[in-house]
Amino acid sequence: MHDRVKYEYAVIRIVPKVEREEFFNVGAILYCQRKKFLGVKFQICKDKLTNFSCEIDFETLTDYLKAWEDICIGAPKGGAIGKLELSDRFRWLTASRSTIIQSSETHSGLCLDPEKELGDLYESFVL
Repeated sequence: MHDRVKYEYAVIRIVPKVEREEFFNVGAILYCQRKKFLGVKFQICKDKLTNFSCEIDFETLTDYLKAWEDICIGAPKGGAIGKLELSDRFRWLTASRSTIIQSSETHSGLCLDPEKELGDLYESFVL
């Protein structure tokens, strides 16, 4: 029990037409302060997403989600946001926005291994 650590996560959503308020889960993002972990896992299923909207540019969406990944790992391509502390990067990525890529409200839990937990969340909410 003492080995478990607190984490926060959000589900990443694609909202093809913001005005319709319909969304499609494509990933998860998890932050764990004690383990100094910030990770994201995503996948865009073109067939399912095309059913929501045939006007979606999958390449652009993938590029944006890869930018989220760059920010998470602090890669130079993550720009100024990627240089922030892990907690600030997580808060920036999960902030409310009204764009085609959004995240759910943040939730918390306890885990032993944040990377495994991210995979489990991804499987539960995306696959």
